Amino acid sequence: MSVRPGAPYEDRLEDNGETLIYEGHDVNRTRTGPNPKTVDQPERNASGTLTENGKFHKAAQESKSGKRESERVRVYEKIKPGIWSYNGVFHLLDSWIEQSGLRKVFKFRLAAVEDEDFSIPVSRDIPHRRIIPTNVKLEVWGRDQGRCVECEATDNLHFDHVLPFSKGGTSITAENVQLLCMRHNLQKAAKIR
Repeated sequence: MSVRPGAPYEDRLEDNGETLIYEGHDVNRTRTGPNPKTVDQPERNASGTLTENGKFHKAAQESKSGKRESERVRVYEKIKPGIWSYNGVFHLLDSWIEQSGLRKVFKFRLAAVEDEDFSIPVSRDIPHRRIIPTNVKLEVWGRDQGRCVECEATDNLHFDHVLPFSKGGTSITAENVQLLCMRHNLQKAAKIR
């Protein structure tokens, strides 16, 4: 997903970052085919099998009608070219097809959840968590110079709440967010330092 200016899809966050509206995928670009942005997003391949859009749409509709539990989806956000941020696990709750200019696109509603343990059965009452907005991530990335604030590592970086969200910390200001490498983030967990 991406909500940065100029992103190829029209993804958006709602409900203070607790809900993601994700746009489906376009047909693949080919040298001889039409511009993918001028044709409807496909539900089925030429062979008749479901595309990823079709699989997501089917899963969302079955969950919405009570035929199955919500599908869990790991969401990554592209915040700059070459820089991806893990936004956690979301539940796929709904889907629809809407008109976008002269073509039809898939839209998927996903809700952020706290519990990321895939071994625990899905519960419809899992508490929500807040996503750190893209503009805050970009500000923190620049301020912390793309390095862990503890050891200056430049790989496996995580955006961490200084005051943990579970203890009332906010996601919407850069003052409460820092970059930590995976090792330091796991050591800190939900502690206040």
